[in-house]
Amino acid sequence: MTAIQQDQRPLALSDQAARQLANATKTTAQMVTITPRWLTRLLAWVPVEAGIYRLNKVRNPEAVDVACPPRDESELPLTFVDYEESPREYFLNSVSTVVDVHTRVYDLYSSPYDQAKEQLRLTIETVKERQESELINNAGYGMLANVPDGQRITTLTGAPTPDDLDNLIAKVWKEPAFFLAHPRAIAAFGRECTRRGVPPPTVSLFGSQFVTWRGVPLIPTDKIPLEDHKTSILLLRTGEDRRGVVGLYQPGLEGEQSPGLSVRFMGISRNAIASYLISLYCSLAVLTDDALAVLDAVEVGKYHDYAHVYR
Repeated sequence: MTAIQQDQRPLALSDQAARQLANATKTTAQMVTITPRWLTRLLAWVPVEAGIYRLNKVRNPEAVDVACPPRDESELPLTFVDYEESPREYFLNSVSTVVDVHTRVYDLYSSPYDQAKEQLRLTIETVKERQESELINNAGYGMLANVPDGQRITTLTGAPTPDDLDNLIAKVWKEPAFFLAHPRAIAAFGRECTRRGVPPPTVSLFGSQFVTWRGVPLIPTDKIPLEDHKTSILLLRTGEDRRGVVGLYQPGLEGEQSPGLSVRFMGISRNAIASYLISLYCSLAVLTDDALAVLDAVEVGKYHDYAHVYR
């Protein structure tokens, strides 16, 4: 062996060779589509018996007559509270799918992570993402489809300004709970506040920081449509006791994993494939017209030169 050949010999075990004896630390499967789903956390949820929720309202509430008579024997008004004879009924909708796992995969490749559990976990996350989208966008019960015409306003100049959010608050002035907006709409609102020299304060919820306006938090969600750099901002009041917006779910399901969501084992086919049915039952109701308002035509692509602000 020549001196040159001796110089080319490795002096120690290489990293690549050493890795053959090492165990890699593995993560669970990650999906970029998973979000915090703040909306489902902040909504008030009502259990529904037999999958039906009847929303009873008073007809002509202005006709209820009361008086504050003087201290004499004046005759009191006669009145009664009338009810709608055909109230709206909400039926729970389902978000469902079937997960298939080959038993060979489950048997051979379930260490350190159980393959069936991982498949179910990721599918459940996707089902819950779809649930939040339906609460906003469903053509029947979604919030965007159930905003009364009198509760819809448009931006004053395109970009969302403090004046626009003040106008929303004027529509839902009875105990507003939170704004719901696309992250880019919140960023656009922040730019307008910076331009006016009124940076919005923040509040801590669920261990995260949220921008607020007039003490009402702006909650981000990517489920509100964003098209051609335009979107909408919602403001809502929540809870039955506040005559607000409520989420609906079916309690006591067989195989219940969380409120309204169940996982059921469907058996193993002759092809050795195990199947699991995942079902989530939910809906949403707006109890009174003034519980919800929307700001439309919100432009998110407007930027400013802030140099003049700091001169």
